Amino acid sequence: MSTGARDLNSDLDLALRLADIADQISLKRYQALDLVIETKPDLSPVTDADKAVESAIREEINKSRPEDLVVGEEFGSPDSLAGKYYWVIDPIDGTKNYLRGVPTWATLIALIDPTGKVVVGAVSAPALARRWWAADGVGAKTQFNIGTKEVKPLKVSKVAKLSDASISHSDLIGWGARKAHFVALQERIWRTRGHGDFWSHMLVAEGAVDLAVEPVLALWDMAALDIIVREAGGRFTNIKGEDGPHGGSAISSNGLIHNEFIKEIN
Repeated sequence: MSTGARDLNSDLDLALRLADIADQISLKRYQALDLVIETKPDLSPVTDADKAVESAIREEINKSRPEDLVVGEEFGSPDSLAGKYYWVIDPIDGTKNYLRGVPTWATLIALIDPTGKVVVGAVSAPALARRWWAADGVGAKTQFNIGTKEVKPLKVSKVAKLSDASISHSDLIGWGARKAHFVALQERIWRTRGHGDFWSHMLVAEGAVDLAVEPVLALWDMAALDIIVREAGGRFTNIKGEDGPHGGSAISSNGLIHNEFIKEIN
C-alpha cells in the first residue's frame, strides 16, 4: 500500500523492526533489580528502560527515515509538525505494570501523515509474546508468539446492543461530570472489566471485547491503537465522538455500539 510516493508497506516493515529493537531492550530490563525509576513532573513514573527504548527507536528512525519527525513520550516533539510525516512513540505503555511485574505493557509505534491520519501502527507486548499491527488499507494482524509465523487477521465483534456488550475501561479518574453516567451505564451492560492501557483496545480489535474507553490519554497512548482498531473494522474516537487519536481521550469499539455509548455517557 502506498500513499502518493509513500510506501506504507516499507513503513510497516520499519515499524516492526523498531518493535524488535524495543523488545530486546524492554525485556532485558523487565523485573531487573537495578531498574532506575524517576518521577516526571506529572507524577507518573519513568524508568531507564523507557528512555533507552525511545532513544533506540529514535536513532533507527533517524537512520532509516531522516526526513521524518518523531514525537515521543519521554523526549517530546519538534516545535512544528506541519507538512511532515511523523512517528509517534510510547516506549513502554503501562510503565506502572512494568514496575510491578505485571506483563501487560507494550511499546506503541505509529506513523502519522501530514493530514493527521495514522497510516501505520504496531503494538508489541513481549512479556505476553504478542504483537499487533496495521497499515492503511491493508488490514490488521496479530502474532501470538513473537518470532514465529503464527499470524492471524484481526476482526472486531458483531455485538450490536450495549446490553449484550463486553466493555473494558481504565480507572474512574478523569471522568468529571460523565462519571455518574458511566457508572450508571455499567448496570445495563452485560460485562465490564478493567483490562487497561493498550490491552483493552487490542482486545476490541480481536473481537474479544466490544468497546474500550479511557477518559484521559495522550497522542502517544492512542496513535498505534487507532489504526489497528480501524483496520480490524472498528471505530476509534474521543469521548465526544470525534474520530482519530487527537482528542485527548479514547473510545474504541466494533462500531455498532459506538454512537449509543457516546450518547449514554454524554
